[in-house]
Amino acid sequence: MARNVMQVKEKKDRYQVCYIPGDDSGYDVMEAAMIVMQALNPPIDWVRADMGWSMWEKSCKEFPEGDKRRNTVPQETIDKVRDTDATFMAAITSKAGVKGFKSAILQMRQIFDLYINFRPAKLMPGLECPLKGDPKIDIKLFRENTEDLYSAVEWRPLPREMFDLHPGMERFKDKEEVAVSWRVYSKEGCDRIIRAAFEYAKANGLKSVVNCNKANVIRATDGLMKERFLEIAKEYPDIVAREENADATAMWLIKNPQYYQVIVTSNAFGDIISDDASQLV
Repeated sequence: MARNVMQVKEKKDRYQVCYIPGDDSGYDVMEAAMIVMQALNPPIDWVRADMGWSMWEKSCKEFPEGDKRRNTVPQETIDKVRDTDATFMAAITSKAGVKGFKSAILQMRQIFDLYINFRPAKLMPGLECPLKGDPKIDIKLFRENTEDLYSAVEWRPLPREMFDLHPGMERFKDKEEVAVSWRVYSKEGCDRIIRAAFEYAKANGLKSVVNCNKANVIRATDGLMKERFLEIAKEYPDIVAREENADATAMWLIKNPQYYQVIVTSNAFGDIISDDASQLV
């Protein structure tokens, strides 16, 4: 679930929802989901849109190489998402090594500034946990969704002039091929995802928020997030704030998942930790 607001701002008698079947298994998932939706019969008018690998193949047939209209996300889809109240999307395909190909999901996150990737993991009654003792698992993970390694700022091969940007690149100058993906953080990006996590905890009576990072090694970027987390935590004296190494979080999540209520972290770590949590429920 990716969004930049945490609640519906305007109540209506009926809503317009854009649905995007996606690619491959996404079609099957969406077909099953729509059967459920039809049975529930919510006050929704559905608007179909498409994006992903199927749109890339279609645009490659219609437009020559280098044409900006060769894309995984048609302008028509962007317009439909912008003009409706919400979007319901299934899985899409991202493929590496395809010249000119841009990930549809990364584009949508950046176009609509979908900075909150909210990933809950709750063990529901009647389901078995793979861990002994049936721990009570109810974790709310806030993953920053627009920065970090998913900023799409990268080079392969790395231009020669880039080797002079940092002394640490000296040892790579004689390597046959070098690729670089920038890990980009901003104070604004850190602040808004951290504050969203604390506000959620406050609104729902939760007592702890954990930030997982690797500030002990990745000192510039994760150091910034850690500093902002500890500073913003001062605004919420009734909530216990704890920061820990991301690899330790992965370990403790398996050992004692009941200790976690709200986790806030970066894009890459959030992707990994949330998958970890999902396998416990």
